[in-house]
Amino acid sequence: MRHPLSRRAAAEFLGTAILVATVVGSGIMGTILSENLAVTLLINALATVAVLTVLIWVFGPISGAHFNPVVSGVEIARREMPIAEGVVYIVVQVAGACAGAMVANVMFDLSAINLSTRVRSGAHLWLGEIVATAGLLLVIGVLTRTHRGNLGAFAVPAWIGAAYFFTSSTSFANPAVTIGRSLTNSFSGIAPASVPLFIVFQICGAAVGALLTEYFYPRRGIAAEPLDLPEPIHHGPHKKS
Repeated sequence: MRHPLSRRAAAEFLGTAILVATVVGSGIMGTILSENLAVTLLINALATVAVLTVLIWVFGPISGAHFNPVVSGVEIARREMPIAEGVVYIVVQVAGACAGAMVANVMFDLSAINLSTRVRSGAHLWLGEIVATAGLLLVIGVLTRTHRGNLGAFAVPAWIGAAYFFTSSTSFANPAVTIGRSLTNSFSGIAPASVPLFIVFQICGAAVGALLTEYFYPRRGIAAEPLDLPEPIHHGPHKKS
């Protein structure tokens, strides 16, 4: 069942908002609970993995649970999504990310918009974003090409959770999330001046992930399958005995 664009856009907005609210809020809570950066990062990662699992499960059947402009962008490039719809997805994802960051700030008694002063810059971090985003797009590509989209609620969060710890950038891997995180001067924040290059290298990573998908799982006339959950099985009415 294909839902109306308005409903899909609402799912993308709300899903991205909740995702960023979780990333920002858990980062703030982590710093309140512990002065140990490893503990704070662990809290941040576990909360993100948990909420991604829930969000993909809830919104996957509605919008495909992109929550990420590079995911939508790759679908546009592959002609699996009309350009106009893809633009709507990207706009609401960015808006949702900003809204989520502001909600998290307010929940912890901070100004709604509290621009980050945390500079994240350097070739090592940009490489981390390429690796994190390429891996994410490869995971999603493999799931869709092998018709195992029902595993998205587990495989995608697993990749993000792992990339929190093995990439130098702690795996932003999402332009909308990156923009949203610039609005909080907390553990998960990123200075606005650092955002453009993070996005540039996320796009590069998405291109790498898309190319790897084409190489390992070439599409031979197989129609695209969204990263969602299988349709529920409807049983017929029970017969009266």
